Amino acid sequence: MTRSVLAYGDRALLVELGSTEAVVRYVDALRARSLPGVADLVPAAETVLVVAAAGTSTGSLRQALADLEATADGGPAGEDHSIEIPVRYDGPDLADVARLTGLTEADVVAAHTGAAWRVAFGGFAPGFGYLVGGDARLEVPRRDSARTCVPAGAVGLAGSYSGIYPRESPGGWQLIGTTSAPMWDLDREPPALLRPGAVVRFVEEESR
Repeated sequence: MTRSVLAYGDRALLVELGSTEAVVRYVDALRARSLPGVADLVPAAETVLVVAAAGTSTGSLRQALADLEATADGGPAGEDHSIEIPVRYDGPDLADVARLTGLTEADVVAAHTGAAWRVAFGGFAPGFGYLVGGDARLEVPRRDSARTCVPAGAVGLAGSYSGIYPRESPGGWQLIGTTSAPMWDLDREPPALLRPGAVVRFVEEESR
């Protein structure tokens, strides 16, 4: 897809990239280059909002953002960090995920814990991170009908994403486990445990 860089008010530019994978690579490249005049990055599913620092003209940033090379081997950079999340694989949809993927329940757990995931972007609720880059065999659709109440700490799958519900809320993801790790804590700085760029590894709680 051709990259587009669009004006977004008088202090920001919206870079349209067309896929979550391209967003992850682009943010990695932006952080590695440390372009002058960039105050903040807000990645989403297919776009990155680039906020200009005070006193920086968005016109001066626009060409640099358009020309930025984002390679597949850029890797985590900047403020990224690694997080280990203990999970009890007791989710009510674990058997359905096994059926949908053609795996056994044990294979689903092994696939979920066997790969490193990246936090591509946040959304839906404070502290919710959309994780990508895991085992491709775990790509499953959302449930046919959403639950009206999903407990905090539920670990789910939907499409190519994995995620953890930070608080009790409605939700349609396939739930495969539960963690006690707090995703959002106002007494922590920053409050969100999972921030874009972070590397996440799930660990089966019984094996710890």
